[in-house]
Amino acid sequence: MRAKQATDEVLVQDEMKRRMVNKVIEDVRTAYWRAVSYQRLVGRMRALEGRVARALKDTRNLSSNGETSPLVALTYERELIEVKREVELLEGELLVAKTQLSALMNVKPGTEFTLEVPKRRDTQLKISYTSQEMFNIAATNRPEMREISYRLRINEREVDAALLDLLPGINLYAGPNYDSNDYIATNDWVSWGAKVSFNLMKLATLPAVNKKIEAEKQMLDTRSLSVAMAVMTQVHISRARYAHLKHSYSTAAALSNVSHRILTQVRTETDAQKTSEQMLIREEMNALLADAKLDMAYADLQNAYANIYASLGIDPFPQTLRTTQPVKEMAGELRDMWLERGELKTDLVAAK
Repeated sequence: MRAKQATDEVLVQDEMKRRMVNKVIEDVRTAYWRAVSYQRLVGRMRALEGRVARALKDTRNLSSNGETSPLVALTYERELIEVKREVELLEGELLVAKTQLSALMNVKPGTEFTLEVPKRRDTQLKISYTSQEMFNIAATNRPEMREISYRLRINEREVDAALLDLLPGINLYAGPNYDSNDYIATNDWVSWGAKVSFNLMKLATLPAVNKKIEAEKQMLDTRSLSVAMAVMTQVHISRARYAHLKHSYSTAAALSNVSHRILTQVRTETDAQKTSEQMLIREEMNALLADAKLDMAYADLQNAYANIYASLGIDPFPQTLRTTQPVKEMAGELRDMWLERGELKTDLVAAK
């Protein structure tokens, strides 16, 4: 009986480990996409910094020389600075993402590495479960729910263990004996037998033990209801958050598309000398800002998608995955699982 309880304790530890692994994978996913956003943003930002500084200087010179209206020059300067400020705010939010990813990958702080930046493509992230199905899946798979089930089973077995502990203890013994006394007829012999013992103190403590077991059961039942309510709430919130962020991503994608179309038109007019270089730089900054917001929206969407599966308790890794495998094999198994789940496109997997 004690061995069965110990087995359940091992299962409880496995569920705690599973919860931690799921959390790590979810954090890596979020940090990766935010780090990718920063890597895209910082390169284009550095390329534009010099041109932005020159454009602001030229605008001030034109205003000082009276070649343009001071109000027009100041308005342009304000617009450009506002766009630059928004880009820098986004850069500040994303700046720590790479450091966080380094910590999650157990890479020494300060180590330089470059991420593979995937092409922007339409998201294929879809949730095919109804709300009731999600609640049922979460109730079955969440580590917290399983942990309580195991602890309830341990507590139930404690009743049987307490009763078995009251049974008389039986000890069997056997062994050779020797005596050096010369006056006895037999100096060596074999003895065997049995001893029965009964601890009356354990019988006296049985009512207290039963009360303790019953109190533990009531506590676990209450905790089970509390955890179940928390799990259901998390599932509902994760589903609502995912739906909201999916809509936000669509809006960010539309904004990015319009910004690039405007940039293409302004670039054409600049080449034809129909508009100024300052106008082109401003639209390039607007396009950069729109792309940065699109990347941020996609990173948030990836986080929301991962959070849904975490709320359901569905492992984001195959059960056959082992940390002793080579990295390429682990990546292949993860990729196959995520492709089957609909998180990756077939052409993206083939390109890898």
